[in-house]
Amino acid sequence: MIPALKSRTPPPSKTQKTVAPLLAWFAANARDLPWRRTRDPYPIWVSEIMLQQTQVKTVIPFWNRWLRELPTIEAAARAPSAKIHKLWEGLGYYSRVRNLQKSAQLIAERHDGRFPEQFDEVLALPGIGRYTAGAICSIAFNQPTPILDGNVIRVLARVFGIAGNPKEKSINAQLWALAADLVSYAGATEHGDYSCSAFNQSLMELGALICKPRSPQCQRCPLKRHCVAFKEDRTESLPYLGKRPTATARRFLAFVIERKGRFLIRQRPDAGVNAQLWEFPNAEVGARGSDPLAVYAELRGLSPAEGNPESLQPLCTVKHSITRYRITLEAFLVRLPKNAGNPGGDWKTPAQIQKLAFTSAHKKLASAAAQSILTNR
Repeated sequence: MIPALKSRTPPPSKTQKTVAPLLAWFAANARDLPWRRTRDPYPIWVSEIMLQQTQVKTVIPFWNRWLRELPTIEAAARAPSAKIHKLWEGLGYYSRVRNLQKSAQLIAERHDGRFPEQFDEVLALPGIGRYTAGAICSIAFNQPTPILDGNVIRVLARVFGIAGNPKEKSINAQLWALAADLVSYAGATEHGDYSCSAFNQSLMELGALICKPRSPQCQRCPLKRHCVAFKEDRTESLPYLGKRPTATARRFLAFVIERKGRFLIRQRPDAGVNAQLWEFPNAEVGARGSDPLAVYAELRGLSPAEGNPESLQPLCTVKHSITRYRITLEAFLVRLPKNAGNPGGDWKTPAQIQKLAFTSAHKKLASAAAQSILTNR
C-alpha cells in the first residue's frame, strides 16, 4: 500500500506543463546507465542501494562487478560475508551491503526468491526507506509511487517555488504530496509505456544534469518557462536547506607493523562503524601532537620497555571526510626485531591482504605497506 498523502495538487495546467515536457526531455537526454536496460527489480534494487550517498560514475563499475559475481537474489543471499564486503570495498557506508544481504535472505525465505511487488513489502526490507521503495516500485513495476531525494527536492522546490526547509515536517509532507500528484498524473495519462518509471527517473535526471545545486543550467531546462525560481531569480536560494553543520576534525595514528614480510591486521567487530572490515591497529588521538611510540605501546598493551620496536618511522598520511568529520590518519611503519618471538594476532602477507575488505583509508595503508617491502628488498 502506498502511504496516504495530503494532496496539495498543483493546478492541472501546471501539472501538465511539468510532466509532458519532462518526459519528452528525458526520452531525448537520459544517460545510458546499465541498470536502465532492465526491468528486473534485483539489479534495479542493487543500483538504488549503491547510489545512496554515492555518485553514478563511482557506482557503475561496482554495480557491474556485483551483478557479474552475484547475478541473482539467491546468490546474494548465500554469499559469504567476506565476499559481499570485498565486492563493496571502496563504496563506503557498509551497513548498506549488510542490509542488502539481509533483505536478499528474507526474500529467499519469505518470497521464494522473487522480489516483492507490493510497496509495503518492499518498504519492510532492511535498508529500504520510503524513497528507495518508491524508486524500485516505480522503476521496476511502473507503479505511481512518489520519490523524494536531494535531486527531486531541488527540482520541485525551484519549479514550484517552495521556500521552506525540506527537513521541516510540513514542507517535507508538501513535497511528498506534490511528487505523488505528478507521478500519478504521469501514470494516468497517455504518456507511453512505463510512464511512472520514466517520470520519476526524469526528475532525478534533471536534478543531476541540469538543476544542479550550484550554477544550474537553466537555459537548457525543459521547465524554465514554468519555473518559479528561474522567473524570480531565486535558483541560488531554493531549496533552503538551513545552515550546514560545522566540520569536526579528528586525528588517528595507525601502525603498519611488519615482521618477516607479514603485517599485523585486525577485523572490526560485527556491529558498529565499518563492522567486519579489516584495518591496521590504530587509535584516535587529540588534535595536538601525540608521541607515536607511547600510543603504539598502549595500543599493543606493552610496557614502555616492551614497546620499543626495532624501528618506527612515518609511512604516509591519509586525509578523508565522512559526513561532517574531517579525518587525518597518520601511519607509521613499525618493524619488529626478528627475534621478537611469535606475537599474537592476524599476520598476513600483502597478497593475503589484497583478498580482504578494508576501509578506503586503510586500503591506502596496505598499498603503502606492500610498497615498503618492495623498496627494502
